[in-house]
Formats: sequence, C-alpha cells, structure tokens
Amino acid sequence: MSDASDDIPALLNGSMGQTIPVLAHMGLEVIEAAPGRAAARVPMDGNGNHVGTMYAGVLFSVAEMLGGALSLATFDPARFYPIVKDLRIDFRRPAASAITARTSLDRAEIDRVLADAERDGKGQFTLASELTDEDGTVVATTEGTYQIRPH
Repeated sequence: MSDASDDIPALLNGSMGQTIPVLAHMGLEVIEAAPGRAAARVPMDGNGNHVGTMYAGVLFSVAEMLGGALSLATFDPARFYPIVKDLRIDFRRPAASAITARTSLDRAEIDRVLADAERDGKGQFTLASELTDEDGTVVATTEGTYQIRPH
C-alpha cells in the first residue's frame, strides 16, 4: 500500500501548468512534498542566462515555491492556502547544471503554525532552503517568511 503523501508531488506537478504556468515552463518538478518537507528540481536546459549559468530568477523561483509545496503537503489545503511574505536569497556559486532545492519544518513548528492559524486566522513560519547543483555544491540559500490563511 502506498502512502498518500507519495501522490502529492504528482498532484502538484500535474496542476502546475494551470496554477503557476511559469514554473511548468521552467521545467520545474516537485520531487518531494510530504508533511514538513519539500524539494523541487529545475533543469539547466532552457533556464540559462547571458553568461551560460542558470538565470537568477529561476533559482529564486524554485526556492520560493517550496513554501507552497510544503504548506499543501503539511496543512489541510481544504482549510488553508499558503502565501509568501518575503524571500531573501544568497547566491553563493554559479549554477551550471540542474538544481535541487530542499526545505523542511519540524513537528513543533508545524503545530505552532497550525495553532496560530486556528486562533488568529493566519499562521506564519520561516523556511530556510538550500539549492544544490548536480555535484552537491550549494549554489544558493534562501530564507523566506510564509503564512497559511483560512479559505
């Protein structure tokens, strides 16, 4: 029997073209979306810039969308929707291959966010993400503030 969380990346990837077309155009693929965890991959092909490395906006986008993927996998999407409040990125190395971005949120923080959302109508949290190339080199890190809000 498969875990229901195994289907979340497929659902997100299947709907991306309609919900956020630019991410689908980039070839972005959600490779993990489970309670407290999210990861996505974006290919180099079609995402380059004028100097032959990955365009900075693509790096930003693959990191930013993790907050939505994690939220949809962690908090009941029938009750809450995610928004991004801010995102800061630190470009560390040029990216010349496919990139994988990963983030996580621990159980205590998940419980706090949910309690805040139920009590205050919004639950705010911070996600740190790491973006690595195919060799495992960290090319960028991000820190973003996200919220879940009730429908």
